[in-house]
Amino acid sequence: MSSTQQLKRVFALADANSFYASCEKVFRPDLEGKPVVVLSNNDGCVVAQSKEAKALLKLWMCRPWFEIEEEALRLGVVPFSSNYELYANMSNRFMTTLRQFSPRQEVYSIDESFLEMTGINRNLTDYGQEIKRTVKDWTGLPICVGFGHSKTLAKLANHCAKKQPQWEGVCDLTALSERELEAILEQLPVDTVWGVGRRLQASLATVGVENVLRLKRADPKRVRDKFGVVLERTVRELNGEVLIEMEEMVPEAKQVMSSRSFGARVHQLKDLEEAISYHASNASQRLRSKGLYANAVYIFIQNSPFDKAEYYGPSCTVALPCPTDNTLQINKAALWLLKRIYRPGIYYQKAGVMLMGLVPKEGQQQELLGYSEATPKSQALMETLDRINHKYSKGALKVASEGMAKLWAMRRNFKSPNYTGDWEELGKVK
Repeated sequence: MSSTQQLKRVFALADANSFYASCEKVFRPDLEGKPVVVLSNNDGCVVAQSKEAKALLKLWMCRPWFEIEEEALRLGVVPFSSNYELYANMSNRFMTTLRQFSPRQEVYSIDESFLEMTGINRNLTDYGQEIKRTVKDWTGLPICVGFGHSKTLAKLANHCAKKQPQWEGVCDLTALSERELEAILEQLPVDTVWGVGRRLQASLATVGVENVLRLKRADPKRVRDKFGVVLERTVRELNGEVLIEMEEMVPEAKQVMSSRSFGARVHQLKDLEEAISYHASNASQRLRSKGLYANAVYIFIQNSPFDKAEYYGPSCTVALPCPTDNTLQINKAALWLLKRIYRPGIYYQKAGVMLMGLVPKEGQQQELLGYSEATPKSQALMETLDRINHKYSKGALKVASEGMAKLWAMRRNFKSPNYTGDWEELGKVK
């Protein structure tokens, strides 16, 4: 056995702090030290808060904005509508910056990334501080870093780095003695463990497991018998066994979905056609970016289930004669489906398109009966469409059925500019 194989595995989790709110602050230095909140689709509920906003105890996550708006503004809170384009671009910058610090990286979510640190012969606390400084300098985002001998322990270390100021944003559990580690775990409630939610926390409490140390000391076999194999794996990971490996390849998608609630009630078929066309085009572009073809198109339209009006939420699916990623073909199928389920005299609040039966683009058999648009000319058209929209801005080129006015578009009254993705919205120095 080589010396490399004998090394104990080490993982790091780098996590951006209050990611959405931090993205908004990067290009607004005047907001430093001010409370910021980010709202959900149609400016509905609070979905992200800066640390200053979290300190205002009367502001709670997931509260409807209209309920707290008056008080929040009185307290100096600055609201922002969700700016998904900006957040995606900032996430890409964050992940690219992290890539230089480890030979292996797993992008876990939009603001979290696991890094393999096995064999890195450095003081990990110092290395974590270097990662923090570099990310802050290169992207403007504040982050915390946690190190552990398993991904579960790295996730727990990140929690300590974020919630306990004495760690100064970097927590290395691998440098602690067993006694020091257990003293920390004893102070942490069991729901701080990755994958332990409220329901499981309540079940564990019935058998006396109320903190992380007790879960760590639990008999894995008895845990498996009572709670299942997933929690048994968690117990073993808390004891330093590596059962959850790095996933460097993104799992292949099973569906591609595009949907949004409308900013205003929609009554006319024409407006619904525009929305469905937009979602069909958006889903088709995502499909091409993944190198996939779709075998079926699914659409849905609905009004609000919480309204006094009778709920109407039909959906419909059509199988395509052959797999495709062509926007025009998918859009045609989606509009055909819409006419089958549209009912006049009803207002609609949401619509969406899902592409299903996804298969890799490579190796597909050519269709012989003339339906397939996977011709060199068609492929060149789609490549040109994507290239222009990527170079300028999303929607610079689109199918005519998407319309121009978009009266149904999502309400975003507090949206910030897309500083990193639109030439027309670049930041200006005064």
